[in-house]
Amino acid sequence: MAKEYKLTSIRMKELEEELHYLKTTKERDVAEQIKEARSFGDLSENSEYDEAKNEQAKLYGRIAEVEDILAHAVVIDETEASTGTIGLGCTVKVRDLEFDEEDLYCIVGSQEANPNEHRISDDSPFGRAMLGKKVGDVVEVDAPLGTLKFEILSVEK
Repeated sequence: MAKEYKLTSIRMKELEEELHYLKTTKERDVAEQIKEARSFGDLSENSEYDEAKNEQAKLYGRIAEVEDILAHAVVIDETEASTGTIGLGCTVKVRDLEFDEEDLYCIVGSQEANPNEHRISDDSPFGRAMLGKKVGDVVEVDAPLGTLKFEILSVEK
């Protein structure tokens, strides 16, 4: 069975737009680069041609990846009423009990995760530990540097 990709409707639209750009504008640009590089002569010693072909391979790889994601995407329903439990699309305020620091995280699908922006994947140890929990719960997260404990302060959909 193929892996399902959990996406917000916004991310789904972004991927559809990226795919359209890759299949039209970008593909045309790469084909032009190959055509121009061929005009330089002997292909066996033509680094411009090799580079253009590598760019084409990367382009087709990305097109295949985006098509696979879109084919197996499950759109997260962000409009459903909040039940007070943590799920995909929730913003969670937690307190690290060891350092007494508060942080805000958004639980998202793996394709939208970006730890630098506090967007944490539901497949990560932190995300898995948070799913289904409620305000007031203390959650233990098994991390490479040991077990971390967080208290859930608020949950917003």
